[in-house]
Amino acid sequence: MYKEIKLECGYKLDLMVEDKIIVELKSVETINDVHVAQVLTYLKLSGCKLGLLMNFNVTRLKDGIKRIANNL
Repeated sequence: MYKEIKLECGYKLDLMVEDKIIVELKSVETINDVHVAQVLTYLKLSGCKLGLLMNFNVTRLKDGIKRIANNL
């Protein structure tokens, strides 16, 4: 359920910050195109413009953060 809309599918984002930024958390060997597509789908469905894809399976956390923008 998001803003009075019930989605009958398995889309569940990990974290939304102040209805503006979507944060998707991963712990994978490498970030793939399917992960980026997942965040873009969340951005389009929610109407948000900015998403962060965070991979915790890295030596330095800053190397595992990818910024994704939805150009409406």
